[in-house]
Amino acid sequence: MTNARAIDLRSDTVTQPDEMMRVAMSAAEVGDDVLDHDPTMRRLEDEVAALVGAEAALWVPSGTMGNLIALVLHLDRGDRFLAARGSHVLEAELGSAAWLAGGMPHPLEWTAGPGRFTAEDVRAMATPSAPYYALRTRLLCLENTHNFAGGAVTPPDEHARLVSAAKEAGLRVHLDGARLWNAAVALGVPPAALAVGVDTVQVCLSKGLGAPVGSVLAGPSTLVKEGRRVRKMLGGGVRQGGVLAAAGILALERMADLEVDHANARSLADGLTELGWAVVRPETNIVLAEVPDTRVTLAMLDQVGVLAATVPGGVRFVTHRDVPTSDIGEALRRISGQVSGRAAAEHPARV
Repeated sequence: MTNARAIDLRSDTVTQPDEMMRVAMSAAEVGDDVLDHDPTMRRLEDEVAALVGAEAALWVPSGTMGNLIALVLHLDRGDRFLAARGSHVLEAELGSAAWLAGGMPHPLEWTAGPGRFTAEDVRAMATPSAPYYALRTRLLCLENTHNFAGGAVTPPDEHARLVSAAKEAGLRVHLDGARLWNAAVALGVPPAALAVGVDTVQVCLSKGLGAPVGSVLAGPSTLVKEGRRVRKMLGGGVRQGGVLAAAGILALERMADLEVDHANARSLADGLTELGWAVVRPETNIVLAEVPDTRVTLAMLDQVGVLAATVPGGVRFVTHRDVPTSDIGEALRRISGQVSGRAAAEHPARV
C-alpha cells in the first residue's frame, strides 16, 4: 500500500487549478496593478466587495497578509486585540500581529462552543473606561469558520451579538473569513449576512474555491485605500495581477460546489466513527479526530497513502474539490484495512 496514489486531505489549499482555470488565467486582460490598477484585478475586487457587503476590496497574495494589513490599520502599537483561542491570527501567522502590527493579543476561551465566545466575554475584556495607564483594547477579531475548532460556524444572529457588543464598547471588528464561503454555504445564507457590521473582512480564494493563490481584504473605501499603501510596504504590490485575479473570478463562480466538500466531510467522519475513531461531527469541510499519538497515527495514514495534518491532541482531515466522493470511500477502505491488519497482528487467536 506504500505505493498507492496519495489521497491528500491535509488542507483545502492543495487543490490544483483545472484546465478551465488555467485557460482563464492565460486569457486574462492585464495591466500594471501598482501603477494603473489591473482591470481584471479591479473586477475581482469589485465582485468580492459586493459579495461581502463592503464598499471596496483589495487583493492580497495571502490571507496572512490580509489579516496583517487589517491589524495594522486598526491598531496602534501596544493596543490589545481579542480573538478566540486557537484563532489563525494567534496561532498560525508567526506572531506578525505583534511583530509588525504592534498588537497585544489576548485569547478568549471557547465559552459558547468550539471556537466561539459570547458577547459578555467581549464586554468583560473591552475596558472602555480604563485609566490611561491600563492596557487599551481596540479590536475584536472574529474567525468564521474557525479552522482549529474543526471548521466551526458562527451563525448570523450570534455574529450580530458579538459585533454589537464590540461596537458598544468602542472596539473595531475584523473578520478573518478565510473560509467564510464555507460558512455561508453551510448555513444557506449570503456571505454578506456573516459580515454585517464589521470594519474589515478577509476572504480566501485559494482554499475551498480552488484558486492557486490570493485573498481579498474588504471594508470601507478609505480603509482599503490606506490598505493598498500598507500592502505595498509589505511587498504585496503586484504588476500584471490579472493573471491571478482571473483564477479568483472563476473560483467565486464555484462557491456552491463547497456543499460537496461538506457532504464528503460528513461521510468521512461517519466512516471513521464506525471504525472506532473519536471524531467531532463536522459543520463544514474539516474533520478533527482525537488520537492518543499523532506521530504514530500520521505514520499509519502515510503508510496507506492518506495524508492528514496534526492539530493539538489529534489529526485533521480537510475535504476539497480535488478529492471526489469516491476517494473518501477509498480512504476509509485503506484505513479500515490498516486497522484490521493491526488487530490481527495483536490478537492472532481472534482471526
